[in-house]
Amino acid sequence: MKSILQQSDDLNKGRTTSREIVEKALAKIYDQNGEGKRAFIKVFADKARMDADIQDTLRSKGRPKSAIAGLPVSVKSLFNVAGETTTAGSTILNGNPPAKKDATSVARLRSAGAIIIGHTNMTEFAYSGLGINPHYGTAKNPWDRKTGRIPGGSSSGAAVSVTDGMASFALGSDTGGSIRIPSSFCGLTGFKPTKQRVPASEAYPLVPTLDTAGPLAPTVSCCALIDSILAGEKPKKLKKRALKNLTFAIPQTLVLDDLDEHVTLCFSNVLEKLSAAGAKIVDIEFPELGEIPRINSGGAIYAEAFIAHRNLIDRYSSQYDPRVRQRLLRIKDITAADYIVAMKERDQLIEKANTVTRNFDALIMPTTPTIAPPIKTLEEDEELYINTNILTLRNTFCFNFLDRCALSIPMHQRDEAPTGLMIVGETMGDHSLLSIGQTIEEALN
Repeated sequence: MKSILQQSDDLNKGRTTSREIVEKALAKIYDQNGEGKRAFIKVFADKARMDADIQDTLRSKGRPKSAIAGLPVSVKSLFNVAGETTTAGSTILNGNPPAKKDATSVARLRSAGAIIIGHTNMTEFAYSGLGINPHYGTAKNPWDRKTGRIPGGSSSGAAVSVTDGMASFALGSDTGGSIRIPSSFCGLTGFKPTKQRVPASEAYPLVPTLDTAGPLAPTVSCCALIDSILAGEKPKKLKKRALKNLTFAIPQTLVLDDLDEHVTLCFSNVLEKLSAAGAKIVDIEFPELGEIPRINSGGAIYAEAFIAHRNLIDRYSSQYDPRVRQRLLRIKDITAADYIVAMKERDQLIEKANTVTRNFDALIMPTTPTIAPPIKTLEEDEELYINTNILTLRNTFCFNFLDRCALSIPMHQRDEAPTGLMIVGETMGDHSLLSIGQTIEEALN
């Protein structure tokens, strides 16, 4: 995969055109032997071609809007795209009227010249970290296609659209790990910004307190560029950081439990490389992470998720993915008192956690405890599905709960099962984290 800056350079030097890039992406999407029919719910082919021609004209006049101008981006189907119905990976919303305007994040990408190529598939209503969708099919992970492994979710089609060349980058959302999990499983870089920096407005909600928008892309620099646009900021070059001046903490609570052999080996190799390059790595007790499952027992904070479904779930019960319906019904009876108590305890826990981590440059840990499991076994075994979903979301959800920014970068070797390294920064420490992430990325490569 070429980075955004490499693709932008190709455009600026006349080695290709936006129309050529879009046509190649569309060919991948429509390839009957590929994953396009499962990665996308709807393709905006005609509009994408027209917009590509406009960007080529602007570039020929020396007026490209930004480094992403003329590049195709896939958009998770919970974000509004003007003139299109927002399905959120469900068939229940298919009869809704088209969106009158773009979601803020989509509008900012479009304003920067990105080509909106289509709405990607996802876990129905974003309510799982595995990426399985019974309505539109499940796009297969790029690794071990013969077996057919999950892409991760809920931004499942988003990840596969990038790995398979159907888009230069993807817009996803992250409530409990939905950008970082598919990035880890599929070998991409994914960035979850601090909640307040990037709006997730004009999108179908999961948990508004936690929902945020972010990129899945080939590299950290790609994510940094896209993030600046999504946040309405002027793009800046990432600052160089020397590993010898950085101190990383590895939490010993919760996040290292039940790692599979491959993830354990990859993480050990990362620690060796970073130590050899001069980074200081410290094991820390972080009991606050262990408090998160207790505070959110019964899914208290997810009571917000039921709001969007309270008038739908009885009427359209049979049209829900049964696994999603089951999770929603489980939180139906959470009381206002339970929710308020959980939110107050969350605020207190955030303060405690900030005290533990503030003297470190970042936390590091595996993004996902395992590699991507096969689709078929999860579809056939409900208990396995539930337990795998809980484990897959465990590490990532901790830092949505603690209101942190977090980055997942590949930590496997070429031709190995993809798995990600999660790098976690402080709340509103996004720019610093991205700089550190690029430094680690360079050391690992």
